[in-house]
This record gives sequence, structure tokens and C-alpha cells, in this order.
Amino acid sequence: MTPSAIETSPRTYARIGGLFYLIIIVAGGFAELFVRSKFIVPGNAAATAQNIMASEALWRTGFAATLVMLVCAVALLLILYVLLRPVNRNIALLAVFFNLVSISIEGINDLLHLAAVLILSGADYLKAFAPGQLQALALLSLKLFDNGYGISLVFFGFFCICTGYLIFKSTFLPQLLGVLMAIAGLCYLTNSFVLFLAPRLAHQFFYILMPAGAAELSLTLWLLVKGVNVQRWKHANAAGASIT
Repeated sequence: MTPSAIETSPRTYARIGGLFYLIIIVAGGFAELFVRSKFIVPGNAAATAQNIMASEALWRTGFAATLVMLVCAVALLLILYVLLRPVNRNIALLAVFFNLVSISIEGINDLLHLAAVLILSGADYLKAFAPGQLQALALLSLKLFDNGYGISLVFFGFFCICTGYLIFKSTFLPQLLGVLMAIAGLCYLTNSFVLFLAPRLAHQFFYILMPAGAAELSLTLWLLVKGVNVQRWKHANAAGASIT
């Protein structure tokens, strides 16, 4: 993706970014809402293990969906950087760093999702452990997954705040989207720190993520349907190039 290419069709790249964002939402939502939240029975290792092994293929599909989500997230990150760097190159780069850390943590953390089914696989080398112990270890891996995901959302929250600022300051995207993305970042940060500092309240604060989801979906739909204001983007890009 060269600068000249993006200058000729920023709206096209914005819509490609919107498509990537939509895939991220669908894949991530599937893995979380239709796999993990359906299979995991909080505090009940035996029931969780039974659910996972009864639908092992679906559990592994959830793992694969998360990988697809992360691949699309890297591509989307590049597109957002190119689209938003005319506003403030340094803050756009800072947003990239925040999100790359988030994606890296989430990618490694996803091993804990896969670990649960590996622990319960019944392999010969696992016979040193009693069935109850294996079930407990599987549930522990999923508890660690939740906390690892919370860590990744800290960095993603700061990415959302930076992105929200850039959108708000831009002239080629609606300011309201910038406000919504900044609120999304604060929601992610609140959710994560409640998980770390007051884990018993974490489930009560889960609904704080709903505004974050609405903000990301709004940005996704805008990029898909409207893209960016091409003339204003080119003007901002030319102004930024003259400064550098």
C-alpha cells in the first residue's frame, strides 16, 4: 500500500478497513458469545470439561476464529494508520504501538483457549493426573485466558482513546465517531481494572462493554457505507506532507 495509492482512493481503503472491522466483530463475537460463554460453567470444572469435549470441533473453531480476527486486526491497523496519520502522525503511530501490543498479547493468550482442550484430550502423558485434576487445570487455563484478555484490552483501550482523538480532530470523519471511540476506550479500561482489582464485581461490570461494542460497530458501518470525505482527507494529507 503506497502513499500514492491511498491518495487516489482513500474511500476505497476506508471501506476495505470497514470490511476487516466487520470480520473482526463477527469472528470475535462468535468465539466469545457462541463458544466460550456457552461452554464455560463458572466454578464448575467438571461441567465445563464435559461441554468442551462434547463439542471439541466447535471449541477449536472458536480458537481459529480468534486467529482470523487477529490477522484482520493487523490489516485494519495499517489502514487506520494511513487514514488517520494526516491528523497527527505521532499520535497515529502511538495508536499503532498500543494496538500491536494488544494484538500480540491476545495472540499468545489464545493458547490458553487451546490449552483447555489439550489438557482434556486424554493423551497418555496426562494419565499422571487424576480426571478431576485435569478438569481443574482446564478451568484454570480459561480463568487465565480471561485475565490475559483483560490485559490486552488495557492496551486496546488506549488505542481506542488515541483513535477517538484522531477522528475527533479530523475533518473527514464525523466528530461523534471520535467521541464514541474515546468512550469505548474508557469502557475497556474500566472493565479490565475492575477484573484485576475487584474480580467479584467483574460480571456486574460486563455490561459496560456494550457502549464500546456500539462505538466500534458505528465506526465499522461508517467506514463500510460512507468511507471518508476524499477531498478533506487529501487536503489534510497535503497539509501534513508540507509540514514534514
